[in-house]
Amino acid sequence: MEDALNRAHAHATDWLASFATGPVGHTASETDLRAAFTKPLPETGANAGQVVDFIATRARPGLMGSPNPRFFAWVNGGATPAALATDWMVSAWDQNAALYAVSPVASIIEEIAGGWIKDLLHLPAEASFAFTTGCQMAHMTALAAARHAVLREAGWDVEQDGTFGAPPVTILTSSNRHGSLERAIRYLGFGRRALKSVETDTQGRMQPDALKAALAQTDGPVILALNAADLNIGAFDPFAELVPLAKAAGAWVHIDGAFGLFARASKTYRPLTDGMEQADSWVTDGHKWLNVPFDCGIAIIRDTKAHRAAMTLAADYVAPSHTARDQIDWNPEWSRRARAIPVYAALSEMGREGVEAMIDRCCKHCRTLTEGIGALDGAEIVSPPTLNQALVRFPLPQGTDEENDAHTSATMDAINATGEAYFSGTIWKGRTAMRISVVNWQTSDADISRTLAAIAGVLEREDK
Repeated sequence: MEDALNRAHAHATDWLASFATGPVGHTASETDLRAAFTKPLPETGANAGQVVDFIATRARPGLMGSPNPRFFAWVNGGATPAALATDWMVSAWDQNAALYAVSPVASIIEEIAGGWIKDLLHLPAEASFAFTTGCQMAHMTALAAARHAVLREAGWDVEQDGTFGAPPVTILTSSNRHGSLERAIRYLGFGRRALKSVETDTQGRMQPDALKAALAQTDGPVILALNAADLNIGAFDPFAELVPLAKAAGAWVHIDGAFGLFARASKTYRPLTDGMEQADSWVTDGHKWLNVPFDCGIAIIRDTKAHRAAMTLAADYVAPSHTARDQIDWNPEWSRRARAIPVYAALSEMGREGVEAMIDRCCKHCRTLTEGIGALDGAEIVSPPTLNQALVRFPLPQGTDEENDAHTSATMDAINATGEAYFSGTIWKGRTAMRISVVNWQTSDADISRTLAAIAGVLEREDK
């Protein structure tokens, strides 16, 4: 055991050290990786340390540098030192964080970490919470509570009678919704037809008049899902106007804040979230802006009775606690990792001031990087950053829309091929763009300068 763990530690620290000089993207092809790992199931076992070496060495070229400070693609944070180290301990301790009886310390730490998150994000102290695998399951948890509550008001017990024959529920949202919201709605039995898109403005924000009209045209139970920073341009819906309209109509208001919810931890950016605290449920990802390792989602729910009713279960062999928190009452998992321990560690390591400084720093880097790219010949800003997200593209001087789309994709691929940084593409208003997302606690001024130099070099070569 000690030899295997020591080897794993050596491989892990070597990987982290490679960020300074190694490529940000992966270097192995699908064919390479299949060849590296494909073999018959062994008839006899091997030495544990040798297994670690075999996997680590062959996996290295296929690793994506998502914890690298110059990874600006999907909204992936790194992991702070305390969060990463305690995550290793969580694996070694191998606790099932489902019940206090199964892991007392996991239960207590999760209870405290959940309280800290609500405090950090200025959300109701009395709300319940759940630590899930990610925002996908956080959505499902919060919307299961919403389903229970709105159908309860309609006189239907969904936990007892199911959804067949229940009053139909309408989910109002915008076309900028994340796919995880739609999938949660499918999981919960609503179906895609329950989704109704509400008109947005040119910046992707839901419009109060459009919501008012949609509510007037809707009969029966309603759930309104709003964005706290959409994935493309970081758009925040105007909560202070929208939430009261929805509440007056008896709707449940749900906030998708996968990364944008953390704007509430910054005095500079908190005004973007004004009115959000009036909602009924909020979700976010710890493995994004809190910079804890995968996997960590967080659901916060005002109606604790609806939350517990939607999630809790009992069995003859389960020993419930009558004083401490049993996570099985609040989560959709029975067997679950003690993922709140790295959250507790990260918040202890950074504190309120450290989290705020990290958020402000990431937003500053996003602005500098976006403006720097926009100043280069052959580049233009599609959407400047509101928070930590922006869009740019690389049009040809006299290119058609289709030619500009293709050139933007090819330029982004060329930038990624340098190994100096990594970006991802998206479609915004029907056109291809390159996304810029900055959420890593390690990203520095030097990383931004290095990235801009790499992009400038690619554009200069294309110009020639």
